[in-house]
Amino acid sequence: MNLAQLKTGDKAVIVRVGGSGAFRKRILEMGFVQGKEIMSVHNAPLKDPIYYKILDYNVSLRRKDAELIEVRPLEPLMEPRPEGQGGDEELLPEPQLHSLHRMQGRAQAGTLPTLRIALLGNPNCGKTSLFNQASGAHEHVGNYSGVTVEAKTGHIYYGGYRLEIIDLPGTYSLSPYSPEELYIRSYITGDERPDLVLNVIDTCNLERNLYLTLQLKELGLPVVVALNMFDEFIARKEYFDYPRLSRLLGVPMIPTVCRTGLGLEALFDEVISLAPGIKSADPQLFDPERGKLRPLRIPYGSTLEPMIEELTEKVKEHTTLHDPILARSTAIKLLERDEDIESQLLHRYARGGFLLSARDFALHRLKEERSEEAEALITDARYGFISGALKETYRPKHSGKRTLTDRIDDIVTHRLWGFPIFLALMAFMFFCTFALGQYPMDLIDLGVAKLGEWVGGIMADGPLRDLIVDGVIAGVGGVIVFLPQIIILYLFISLLEDSGYMARAAFIMDKLMHKMGLHGKSFIPLIMGFGCNVPAVMSTRMIESRKSRLVTMLVLPFMSCSARLPVYILLSGAFFPIPWQATLVLFSLYLIGVLVAVCSARLLKSTTFKGEDIPFVMELPPYRTPTARSILIHVWTRAKQYLQKMGTVILAASILVWFMSYYPRQNDARAVKDQKVEAVQASLLPEVEKQAQVDSLEHAFAIYHQEQSIIGRIGHISEPIIRPLGFDWKMGVSIVSGLMAKEVVVSTMGVIYTGSGDDGEEAVAQLSERMRTERRADGSPSFTPIVAYTFMLFVLLYFPCIATLIAIGREAGHWRWGAFAAVYSCALAWLVCFIVYQTSLLLG
Repeated sequence: MNLAQLKTGDKAVIVRVGGSGAFRKRILEMGFVQGKEIMSVHNAPLKDPIYYKILDYNVSLRRKDAELIEVRPLEPLMEPRPEGQGGDEELLPEPQLHSLHRMQGRAQAGTLPTLRIALLGNPNCGKTSLFNQASGAHEHVGNYSGVTVEAKTGHIYYGGYRLEIIDLPGTYSLSPYSPEELYIRSYITGDERPDLVLNVIDTCNLERNLYLTLQLKELGLPVVVALNMFDEFIARKEYFDYPRLSRLLGVPMIPTVCRTGLGLEALFDEVISLAPGIKSADPQLFDPERGKLRPLRIPYGSTLEPMIEELTEKVKEHTTLHDPILARSTAIKLLERDEDIESQLLHRYARGGFLLSARDFALHRLKEERSEEAEALITDARYGFISGALKETYRPKHSGKRTLTDRIDDIVTHRLWGFPIFLALMAFMFFCTFALGQYPMDLIDLGVAKLGEWVGGIMADGPLRDLIVDGVIAGVGGVIVFLPQIIILYLFISLLEDSGYMARAAFIMDKLMHKMGLHGKSFIPLIMGFGCNVPAVMSTRMIESRKSRLVTMLVLPFMSCSARLPVYILLSGAFFPIPWQATLVLFSLYLIGVLVAVCSARLLKSTTFKGEDIPFVMELPPYRTPTARSILIHVWTRAKQYLQKMGTVILAASILVWFMSYYPRQNDARAVKDQKVEAVQASLLPEVEKQAQVDSLEHAFAIYHQEQSIIGRIGHISEPIIRPLGFDWKMGVSIVSGLMAKEVVVSTMGVIYTGSGDDGEEAVAQLSERMRTERRADGSPSFTPIVAYTFMLFVLLYFPCIATLIAIGREAGHWRWGAFAAVYSCALAWLVCFIVYQTSLLLG
């Protein structure tokens, strides 16, 4: 039978893995090898993908991919005994874990030798937590694959060394299956390779995590293993002789709890013991002749070993790879049909083609003798080696008890409740963002207004006063008031990521995403796009298929990032004042963004990116309670970026918009207006009527001045294009200014509208009122609820910010993809808004 036929709750043993290419290689390296036990947990709400448990971790596969895996049902009598694998061994004493104390006296840091340490491990193993604890950096820690989307560097001073720590993306193996994995292997084996690799593994999932450790050892790299999450392992009360496993693998192993920093002192002591010239490393692990850690040689069996030996000799003979460890690892990679190694041999060595021919001959011989692929035999041998080592050192319990993760997944991935729970969480997130954020927003709003009044009162009239009050305070202040909503939004996103729920959302959405032309893994970058499109674009590296990556990048700008939130809050608050109406409007905009993204993806997949369909293989990490430190780091990092944008892009844009709206000064028209004001003041009219006429004259002049200003002329040029959407020239100016950053739309509105009247000190409440009362030349209101909604739609869909376009061009490998995203989004925004507005006119 195949794996897809396995009923929910049933167990089986893997007999054979079918398929070909990258998918087969990835699935083998994740532990789907002959003889491994696997259990079907349950189906996604749409019956696809399927949730399985293998090697003590959870993974999801699409049904059609599971059909390629042949299994044999596991009868109840075949299952292991509940009490474990038989040993009466006592538990080893718990190790004493100490936090890391950084070296003081950094003034002498320039004289210290530097050790470059690469952090490497599976996704969700706690690598970035170690990086943050050790270096004091503030990287986001998420409980799903793809958080670290590029290498981050930090450093500490410890034990007489400057330790430079490089946090690499999480990976299951060193096979170049995705751009991240290719980057990792190139980095750790390239000319600027690190001095040491710190391999972080999840102690609760030894068998799967140790696969990467073996690959690192086979490359001859100096490796220290951090046995992370050791507190969770201790709670399981299982026997684990990790010092013995350390000696079997020839690699130091140190228990740690990275999220709290426990064990890091011993870990970095071990790291320093492996520094060049230091001879304090464990003599049972150290090879005195080579001056390095003892190498690891995995036996690949009587069929493969002669082929590996033969190819190894040829590699040493026809290349400069004379080191036996490097030559052997190259031979193994050749047998695995590693395209990156093949390319390097062909480009660097004249006899590279000969080596590939020798490899092809060996594989042909293997196919005739065993009818098996070398990569499957190699993966089987590695997992066999791991199983043998763990049998001697580790005694797992087989209690049969369901874990907390199992019980939670029964609810949140249930076929009936999965989707409603997801939609309810999203709706609750947006409601809290709008409703709870209103209170601190009002306080900041009041502070901005008071600041404008105070500054305006102490400065003399003139261009400088107008610049400070109308340009800087009104522009930047009009955006900074939305900081509470930004913080609340990121708080919710961080909670979903760190808890592990985000991976479940991708699981339940995969079939729907697949039908819409997107990969299941695309869902995580799309959700991240609600925060900021730039890191979301970078996180598409977790998607192995280039075509799927490109499609995801191109539709990501339709996800409503936090920069658009101030526009939504301003207009929905002004024209949909009832809280439930504003919440509904906000939710509909996010939902429309998602629908436009998936429809665009469907269009792109059926035209430009036809043909490729990459399997969905994704780990579902165990649920973990998010730490306050991790949440605060994530929220503070994003809030800081928002505040930095206040002081750079938005400040510059506000000043530029003010300048273009302030000049030319129209002195002749001003003089005429002043004469009329003086005439009114000298008249015998009642004071109330006098003030009304003066206000009318001031307002008429302000409108005339804005229309004749630089920005007004730009707006009038764009008006014929946007008039069919219900927009006037002022809205056109705001749209043009938003090309730099979407927050600038609100600051531009603040400058344009608050600059048209009394003091230029109105904040959000006054700005909302001014927009509600704004009239066109024919006396009709400039803004109506439908115009406001259409304007928000346009801001949602049109031109991504400059930073997002740069990120798309960089990640896609060519600027033309960024240009395509800009043109496509603008055209689509105009079309959608035209349909919405004109339809509303027809319906009355």
